[in-house]
Amino acid sequence: MFTGCNVENSSYPVGICAERAAVATAVAAGQQRFTALVIVSEAETPTSPCGMCRQVLVEFAPTLPIRSYGAAGVEGAWTLDALLAAPFTGDSLRHA
Repeated sequence: MFTGCNVENSSYPVGICAERAAVATAVAAGQQRFTALVIVSEAETPTSPCGMCRQVLVEFAPTLPIRSYGAAGVEGAWTLDALLAAPFTGDSLRHA
């Protein structure tokens, strides 16, 4: 299990989402295969990964199951391929 947290910055584009922080931690530890992603946030409703995080995650686990929990305990569930249809991957580069 690898954890991550949002790293906010006054210049918004250079902040890092928790999902990408967790992926970076995992890759630095030699892990490149993922079986699930769990998101817990203070939002009232479950949140899904942002577009940038979806792109990073699809490189490692295109059908990754994702569970998200909001502050009220409400659960959301998706798979990455449902959230990111027709992704741009390394295969896209080979066919260019």
